[in-house]
Amino acid sequence: MKLPPSSKNWLTIIGSIIAGMNLALIIILFIISSIFNKGNTNLGLFIYIILPGFLIFGLLLIPIGMIRERKRIRKSGIKEEAKYPKIDLNDPRHRNAFVIFTITTIIVLFLSTLGSFQAFHITESVEFCGTLCHQVMEPEYTAYQNSPHANVACVECHVGAGASWYVKSKLSGLHQVYAVLTNSYPRPIETPLHDLRPARETCEKCHWPQKFYARTLWTNKYFLADSLNSEWDIMLEMKTGPEYSGMGFKEGIHWHINPAVKIEYISDNDKRENITYVKYTDLTSGKITIFRDDSNPITDSLVSVSDMRTMDCIDCHNRPSHNYKSPPVYFDKAMLTDTASKNIPFFKKVSMGILKDTFSNKDTALMKIKEGITDFYKSGFKEYYANNKDLIDKSIVSVQKAFSQNTFPRMKVTYDHYPEHIGHLESEGCFRCHNDTFKAPDGSKISRDCNLCHNIVGQGKEGMMEYANIRENLAFKHPVNIGNAWKESNCSECHQFLY
Repeated sequence: MKLPPSSKNWLTIIGSIIAGMNLALIIILFIISSIFNKGNTNLGLFIYIILPGFLIFGLLLIPIGMIRERKRIRKSGIKEEAKYPKIDLNDPRHRNAFVIFTITTIIVLFLSTLGSFQAFHITESVEFCGTLCHQVMEPEYTAYQNSPHANVACVECHVGAGASWYVKSKLSGLHQVYAVLTNSYPRPIETPLHDLRPARETCEKCHWPQKFYARTLWTNKYFLADSLNSEWDIMLEMKTGPEYSGMGFKEGIHWHINPAVKIEYISDNDKRENITYVKYTDLTSGKITIFRDDSNPITDSLVSVSDMRTMDCIDCHNRPSHNYKSPPVYFDKAMLTDTASKNIPFFKKVSMGILKDTFSNKDTALMKIKEGITDFYKSGFKEYYANNKDLIDKSIVSVQKAFSQNTFPRMKVTYDHYPEHIGHLESEGCFRCHNDTFKAPDGSKISRDCNLCHNIVGQGKEGMMEYANIRENLAFKHPVNIGNAWKESNCSECHQFLY
């Protein structure tokens, strides 16, 4: 087979070898992944992204080598054809080159189309987002797998539909890859509040807010840190919507996203936790009401230059898929599901005493949890430990597992770094605005009344519960007698540091 003289150079030959070897590897790995069902994210990266990159590099070397060789031939004085190539299919060399070029181009175009399609799906997959950079994304991926959105692909929320946000996400991804390669990413990873797509373009594709009318009954079971791990239940009628569903958004928690109103606010920090200014607009009448916090005043000049955010779902539901639970919360869940036994005396108390510590890495944490709990019962409850060792060990494993799903020492991830704005138990949440200190010129204020959002319809210890009628509510009773302290301060001022 005769080829043009310009093809006989080392650069072209090396490019041909690189392209040929990578093409062969792509075919072999594709067969393995298809026939033997061995496909995974890492293998897909090699088949559809890394190896095609080297294949294209090899193909580029071929014409570069030929161009350089043509120049060398001209300089040497050897007569060659015209500067620009002529295609004469009657010439065997031209015919061979044309056939090889045509077949190669068809194969490359086919593989490029297939590879691009597969590469798109790989880079959009949950595994790509969560496992490629294991250390960096381990906290987010673990929390996501244990969230209500575990069956929703990452890109559905972080990218959404449309080419513009896809391109934006990939450009952002390049910066993230650079940060990982240079080990310059922050620990813990900050929440991308200002780069997220608006909730109405992502969340509301599934969660149609106009249909969130019904109120719900919400029952929580807590365990006290006493010798009996005493149960304390509280039943809440959550006023997510109005009492009568036909009233739509006229009352209830979801009133905040009523299409007839617009709520805007200014926060003096990037995390939107310290709110200083609230603007309420009645879109039907056009009336505007401004609420200011006298204890944290903001000047008109600062208001004029500040970015005012329009409230949407994410302002309350800020951790819908990556929520890290505090030790009391995940411990109570373990005890509720009986993976940690409530029959072990002082089990919550001793566990909370250990979990309040800061650990350098996960292995050390798991070891300290086991050693601390075991030593407590070996020293103080020798006979009980001897008779219930298996039960204690099983409960220890449950605590270790819950810790591993919510705390990541290597990335410095703890629940309090990512406060959840729903509720008000362990963070300011609702009380960021509903604190009785935001007042309007007409004397109205943003009320702190808990009954705006829920009614307590049941509370108390197991066997000693008190209940209210469905249209009534009980006065809150704190599980531990702390007097009126709970009325005078926000819940988070204590609960954030309880363990």
